[in-house]
Amino acid sequence: MEAIRRRIERQIMGVTGMALGDIDYDRPPGDPGLFGPQSVCWRVHSDFTSMLCGGIGALMLQMLHPLALAGVWDHSSFRDDMLGRLRRTSQFIAATTFASTADAERLIERVRRIHDEVVGVAPDGRPYAANDPALLTWVHVAEVSRFLAAHLRYRNPDLSLADQDRYYAEVARVAEALGARDVPRCRDEVADYLDAMRPCLCYDVRTAEVFRLLLHAEAPHPMLRPVVAMTMRAGIDLLPVWAAEMAGRDMPSWQRRSVRAGVRRLVPVLRWSVRNGASQRARRRVAAATTPEAGSPPVDGRT
Repeated sequence: MEAIRRRIERQIMGVTGMALGDIDYDRPPGDPGLFGPQSVCWRVHSDFTSMLCGGIGALMLQMLHPLALAGVWDHSSFRDDMLGRLRRTSQFIAATTFASTADAERLIERVRRIHDEVVGVAPDGRPYAANDPALLTWVHVAEVSRFLAAHLRYRNPDLSLADQDRYYAEVARVAEALGARDVPRCRDEVADYLDAMRPCLCYDVRTAEVFRLLLHAEAPHPMLRPVVAMTMRAGIDLLPVWAAEMAGRDMPSWQRRSVRAGVRRLVPVLRWSVRNGASQRARRRVAAATTPEAGSPPVDGRT
């Protein structure tokens, strides 16, 4: 069984930012990173299944903004390398949450430099820039709101309202470090912001192509085909109802129940398999600062 578990874990890690391999989550010992293990975002971002589903929903919601879509369309290889795009996004979320403080700040600065080069003109004639504070706020809110929605659906539906507000307040730090401004910091502010943004969004030919590519994405390994297919449908299910209707993807209630049941059947296998992800390694890194030296008695008297 251990050999099977390791094989599944390797395949799963291959579709995440862990496959990129340039972030060391194990060092330096004791470094809590930007947030630390007591934060709500460590809890929300540590569940692979809900983050995967939420990440798909986040990308779909983000692409409803014409200027966000234009930047990705003109400056990204996502049409030829969808997996690569998802890996890079996964790496950014994992590293800014779980990596050491220095690595998280280094990655934020790297993304800021990349954003400086992402400029152009959208099909409707409007100029866009990836470092536009308003656009950064949209990308951030679309993303973290879907992460929290997925966590509530597939991991912990009883997360308190106070902790949900605390989550938004915590992750606003990363958005602001990238250059976002007026970032919503609680549930009510996020809901108001999304409602206010609705007139700015649309579903056009380009958006339809992004959805098509996502929904027909090839699994990197036959073993993962059921996971990929299910998480893509789960991403649609995690969209706000108005967004799914805008995209012509609203699901009848029986289909939503089927998708949710399918994801929940996958959850035990995925959670059993992944034991060396970013969150597990980060917790070991932080704990290493308080691990007794060899030969010294344990601090709590236990053996």
